Amino acid sequence: MKIVVFRGRDTISTSRPHIPFIPHTDEDISLLVIVVDVNPVWWGQQILKESPFTLSKCMDAVLVMGNSHLVMSRSNRLAMIASHSQESRFLYPGKQWKPGSFMENGESSSAESSWSGSKDGKYELLAFGNDIVTEEIKDLMAKTEVRAHLTETLLAGSLAKALCYIHKVNKELDASHELKSRILVIQAAEDSAAQYMNVMNVIFAAQKQNILIDACVLDSESGLLQQAADITGGLYLKIPQLLALTQYLLWVFLPDPEQRSQLVLPPHVHVDYRAACFCHRNMIEIGYVCSVCLSIFCNFSPICTTCETAFRIALPPVLKAKKKKPRHPTLNYPAS
Repeated sequence: MKIVVFRGRDTISTSRPHIPFIPHTDEDISLLVIVVDVNPVWWGQQILKESPFTLSKCMDAVLVMGNSHLVMSRSNRLAMIASHSQESRFLYPGKQWKPGSFMENGESSSAESSWSGSKDGKYELLAFGNDIVTEEIKDLMAKTEVRAHLTETLLAGSLAKALCYIHKVNKELDASHELKSRILVIQAAEDSAAQYMNVMNVIFAAQKQNILIDACVLDSESGLLQQAADITGGLYLKIPQLLALTQYLLWVFLPDPEQRSQLVLPPHVHVDYRAACFCHRNMIEIGYVCSVCLSIFCNFSPICTTCETAFRIALPPVLKAKKKKPRHPTLNYPAS
């Protein structure tokens, strides 16, 4: 093959050797688990405020993020978990789909046979997966019964379910493949101080398994997710404009951790490492820690309410009063 380059009056002729075709082999499998906060109380407040950002628009952005991750490589895999105030449910893979990705060998025949053509030029398998997620969300929200004492998002359970799914996929892989997994949490409601200990246990479990946790916060700042991203090496971002959620997801959270060093990303935020006390579930800076179970309390208690350990209180030494010597009565003799 010969290439001719024209530069003004000069003509340069170069020849390029034939490059043989090398088949593309993907040994590394990238698994992305997206945890979406679908708290009905928070999203209901958005409707009452007549906010243009609704749950359907949030799910549209999440689906764009998931589809973009899948088309980046044929070996990429995806999972979605809805974090509700009453349960944690898998949106994808759902009941109508086997675990894995859209493009696994041998699993696309059932999807293609049940699909009656493309929608607006969209890839059929991606559209089929989007419909599965949409139906699961509709079923979950339709069965919601809002209760006064169940208003907090079950974030700890969703993260634990994500770790279990990653472990399951890793066990099913061959020895020649390596799984690179990460978790993306899209949080809407505020942190739950009651779940502090459970969330921290999940964070340390993810750190031990080299699983990154990225945090995308929609409303108020999250101290728990700040710690999760900092401990596991992920990214934390509070979305400044909710209507631009799709752009932020594709810009910040779509690239793999190896590619993020080459991008200009938002600066790291200050991490709030305050802990929640076990007695009142308040965030404190200075408190009392049980030396047996490491429970944290804002007030001193001689008995730990978690492990029921009784502590001996070192009282200051009591000074004994010195005994006064009795005075002998003096005899007064009359003067002569």
